Amino acid sequence: MVAVILAGGENKRFPVNKCLLKIDGRRVIERNIELLSKYFKRIIISTNNPELYFRYRLQLVGDVLNIRGPMTGIYSVLNLPDVSSVFVFACDMPFINGYLVKYMLDRWSEEYDVMVPVFNGVPQPLHGIYSKTIAESMEMCLKTCERSLCRFIMDKKVYYINEEVVKSIDLDGKAFININTLEDYEKGIGGKICLV
Repeated sequence: MVAVILAGGENKRFPVNKCLLKIDGRRVIERNIELLSKYFKRIIISTNNPELYFRYRLQLVGDVLNIRGPMTGIYSVLNLPDVSSVFVFACDMPFINGYLVKYMLDRWSEEYDVMVPVFNGVPQPLHGIYSKTIAESMEMCLKTCERSLCRFIMDKKVYYINEEVVKSIDLDGKAFININTLEDYEKGIGGKICLV
């Protein structure tokens, strides 16, 4: 399994690239790379702006379809011949929780297509594991203009990590907070629960 940092967002509501922002003196993407490197030998950045990430010396993968959204980034990495499954995390989510990542990795099995935690009654697909087995149906979905990950996974074999377990690891759901606006960033830990 490889870790994938989804860094292909358009930053429409933000004046600069969100994953290059600093929190507690460190860039969000650097915090995420450091934590993910404890659990994964291989980390890929999914981006259409590779020049921003050369400094990290990680594999960079661009979208293979001209369709915007995180599902395209996931699909593009699943298309790599040597990738069988991916753990994905959005680059503008600065508070990745290592205990939750480990919990997911310890319970992942090839019998599932997807694994996602549930928080506040909502699946969190930008903090999930996806199997290559869904790549073909993901492509069909994208080509019919359906880009919602939550809707896409509804008919798949999904391991939903129930909310009680998630809250026992991350009570406030900080792992699912993302930076959407300048106001979110200025709050430091602000933001909204990431709903896709």
